[in-house]
Amino acid sequence: MGSKKSFLRYLLRQLVLVMLAFPLLAVGSSAEAAWQPELLVGLQKGAASVQLSSDSPLVIRDVASGKILAKKPARDSFSVTFSQGAFLVAGKKVMAGTAGIDFVVEDARQLAAQVSRIDGKAYRGAVRLLPGETGFTVINRVTTEEYLKGVVPEEMPPEWNMEAVKAQAIAARSFALSHRKRHSKDGYDLCATTHCQQYQGIRAERARSSEAIKATYGEVLTFQGRPIEALFHTDSGGMTENSEDVWGSRIPYLRSVKELHAKSYPWDKNISAEQFTAVLAKHGKTIGTLKSITLPPISFGKASAGRTSAGRAAQVRFAGTKGTAVVSGNDLRNWFGLKSTLFEMTYKGNVVMIHGYGWGHGLGLSQWGAKALADEKEYKYPAILAHYYQGTERKKLY
Repeated sequence: MGSKKSFLRYLLRQLVLVMLAFPLLAVGSSAEAAWQPELLVGLQKGAASVQLSSDSPLVIRDVASGKILAKKPARDSFSVTFSQGAFLVAGKKVMAGTAGIDFVVEDARQLAAQVSRIDGKAYRGAVRLLPGETGFTVINRVTTEEYLKGVVPEEMPPEWNMEAVKAQAIAARSFALSHRKRHSKDGYDLCATTHCQQYQGIRAERARSSEAIKATYGEVLTFQGRPIEALFHTDSGGMTENSEDVWGSRIPYLRSVKELHAKSYPWDKNISAEQFTAVLAKHGKTIGTLKSITLPPISFGKASAGRTSAGRAAQVRFAGTKGTAVVSGNDLRNWFGLKSTLFEMTYKGNVVMIHGYGWGHGLGLSQWGAKALADEKEYKYPAILAHYYQGTERKKLY
């Protein structure tokens, strides 16, 4: 390595690289206090006004400069509006830069303990308001573990087997950290909907899911040293999917695996032939009066014409009086609001009958599948995660 000085310089560079990759925040003062990443979660866009309060004394800080613009006592409820390029806080003008303003505890190390109320709804962490052309964006500035408390019970029932809930906690943590800056053009990391992860703040929290989060504190799944895109869904229907059969690109750790139960979570949807062909025509697939549908039966583990190896519909052929059309299973799912692409289609009595299984895209962890592995095979959470995310490593990031 060379001299002692050069070695120290090398260590310093590595520390800087880590800090740049994961901007960290000191939180709390309890025995479990640690450094952990901070997340910006978008809650509202285009807001005209918002009512704020906090259990702690707050400072109003300009995000860009860090300058304290004003202070607010604890439990003081006040309104914020935005007009002519300036925020009005309780009727008083607060000038801030384009990066917005934070309503935050003065000692950033206490961010994890802060509780903010936004229009009466409680969230852990601070509030950031970002000015826009029409109204402003409301953002929750929150540490990762406190964010997860409002996510995990929304994504998986907390009363399920604790090993499945722990697996869900690690998947949610890995997903969040791998997707930081996903909404960077909007000024935050993640949204609070299913596009990212469902997040409802303190009102969603449950004791058992918080217990699972605490038991896996800081644990993430990594691939080649980085947190993975730990996708998950409700139920695979019998076999999860390869990433390239959904997205078109191969991700090494999102491989198709079989479940304990085949053809789980059955569902049905019937659509009149007229309505069906009208929707096809709306999307540029004009076939006239429907005559036939070509899609082979579901078979798990072996690809066939029109189906992936996981059994999902890859392409379906429709023949009509004005021609034929081939439509992908993913398009059919989106156009007709189907629960999954694991379906069979029949045409009888002027009705298109769709019978399917599972719920979701089929990538990564199947929540009902994880529950079955925990309940019936007594899998612990590391084994559940290894089943669904192949070739990954489980590491304690902080």
